[in-house]
Amino acid sequence: MVAVPTTAPTSEAPRSRGRRQRLTLERVVFFALFLGVPLLVYVMFVVSPFLQAFYYSLTDWRGVSASQEFVGLKNYVTLFEDENFRTALWHNAILLVVLPLVTITLAYALAVLVTIGGDSRGEVKGIRGATVYRVISFFPYVIPAVVIGILFAFIYAPGGGLLNGVLGLVGIDSQIAWLGDPRFAMAAVIIAVVWNMVGFYMVLFVAAIKAVPSEVIEAARLDGAGRLRLSVRVVLPMIRENVSTALVYMGILALDMFVFINVMTPNGGTSKSTEVVSRYLYETAFQKSNFGLASAMGVVMAVFTMIMAVIVLLLSRKKD
Repeated sequence: MVAVPTTAPTSEAPRSRGRRQRLTLERVVFFALFLGVPLLVYVMFVVSPFLQAFYYSLTDWRGVSASQEFVGLKNYVTLFEDENFRTALWHNAILLVVLPLVTITLAYALAVLVTIGGDSRGEVKGIRGATVYRVISFFPYVIPAVVIGILFAFIYAPGGGLLNGVLGLVGIDSQIAWLGDPRFAMAAVIIAVVWNMVGFYMVLFVAAIKAVPSEVIEAARLDGAGRLRLSVRVVLPMIRENVSTALVYMGILALDMFVFINVMTPNGGTSKSTEVVSRYLYETAFQKSNFGLASAMGVVMAVFTMIMAVIVLLLSRKKD
């Protein structure tokens, strides 16, 4: 009997090992390109400057020389003993409450009107001329903030200003210094900011409302929901994430406000009636050459901003 020679079966182990190595290499390249590069950019342009600012806040650096002495938390103690800083921080707190509330409420109301505020019979649609209202409302947002500040400074001018001129026509005292009077200055600035920003958030909410299934809105109308109940009880919970995003961005603006305040009420207004931390930081750094103290202000505001964003996002994640 002749034995038939047989060949040993080819082992699949080397091929599987090579395939796994290639997949591992592909994963490494993928993460390096799509995660590593953005992370590196983020560390370079966000994390690193923040760490540098925190380090400078612990020194007496004047900003005009390389010499600096470590002073620890002295700048932070000085900050909270400074009456002007406490006043500026209080004004930022007021803006943090008023600006997002007023702007987002108006923006949502306008968004509802131009999307589902029309005739309740038939298809879901906005009021007549919704497209025109949308364009007009968005127009102020494309104007630079500096121009908005100058424009409203002329509107609020005590002599020859548009607002006082209109009030004079109806028999009201037309010589009010709206930006010079501590009673009205902050409210005047808030109105300018709201006028500038409400159109952008209206467009944001319009896009969100249009993503809500029309069947849901029609079903609510068939169940007898009026426009107010429909917009508050049905639509608003469905676009809650968009609202929370808008709150975060408006909160960041409220904690900044440098451009509007510096243009409309230079030096923080009469008796520091409109002083905010960002403008006071600029004055401390570039006019008083105290970059260490200014860096401490920046760190405080950065911490407050992060706390605000975390609170808003956590609240928005809660279930109804």
